[in-house]
Amino acid sequence: MSKKFVPVMITPFTPEAKLDFDMVKVLVDFYLAAGVKGLFANCLSSEMYSISDDERLALTRAVVEHVNGRVPVVATGSFGLTIEDKAEFAKKIFDTGIDSVVLITGHYAAIDEGDDILLQRFDKMLSLTDNIPLGLYECPAPYKRVVTPEVLKTLVSTNRMFYHKDTCCDEAQVKAKLEVIKGTPMQFFDAHTPNGVSSMKAGAAGLSAIAGNFYPEILVWLCDHVDDPSKQKEVEWIQAELARVDPLIHVAYPMSAKFFLQLRGLPIHAISRAHALEPTPEEKAVLHSILDTLKSWYEKLGIKEVVYEDVAG
Repeated sequence: MSKKFVPVMITPFTPEAKLDFDMVKVLVDFYLAAGVKGLFANCLSSEMYSISDDERLALTRAVVEHVNGRVPVVATGSFGLTIEDKAEFAKKIFDTGIDSVVLITGHYAAIDEGDDILLQRFDKMLSLTDNIPLGLYECPAPYKRVVTPEVLKTLVSTNRMFYHKDTCCDEAQVKAKLEVIKGTPMQFFDAHTPNGVSSMKAGAAGLSAIAGNFYPEILVWLCDHVDDPSKQKEVEWIQAELARVDPLIHVAYPMSAKFFLQLRGLPIHAISRAHALEPTPEEKAVLHSILDTLKSWYEKLGIKEVVYEDVAG
């Protein structure tokens, strides 16, 4: 089965820091032209904690409408103070037309509460959300709640969980989690680019990493060729290159991604509600050097770069 790259979408803003729906369409077309197999809207990269409930819904609806069924779309839906509030918001965001509502693991237990509490609250959430397809997201905020293989096994056994975005960054733990979901409908996506190849070879459905907001074509190529016997030398090489660059693109993110896409010719404003500081001259110089490196990656792997003219409506 071929692997899938599902980017965690960034949110474009106007100069007045309002949602830029025209640019949302351009971004969707950019991702699709790169060959992505799905989209994760309203996630941490989307600055979901810096926008209102109405904006979360409007943004997700705009993505779904422009995608128009071409690939699956998932979005975070676990917002609200109580489990009842979270369930109501999950229903609202599911009504935008997404394929699964993703629940943030850190929203269901405090950092000092045990897995028994976590599972009790998930059980209540499931009872309040009819048969809505759900997923899990080990989001770094409000804190990173990494689920154990045992917890994952329990949640998958409900037959309601179809998606998991993993951020444990630990190869052994990833393999243990993949073992417990084997044979179930759950699709497992690793968020940690440096572990991409090992996770996919262990059975992950694909990747869902922030690198897709810089060079989605490269991540798509990796997912497409990770199991290709004739491309293993190139797979090993690009995995090492991606691991080398990965810490650099996390600096000043998501502003770094918006600046990088500007360098690539997309007319996105370098405006963020989550990161108020513009990248420093030194950080911009690093991003310029990564762009030069990217050109060499395209050349070595025989990839056609997606340019703005290809996706401009």
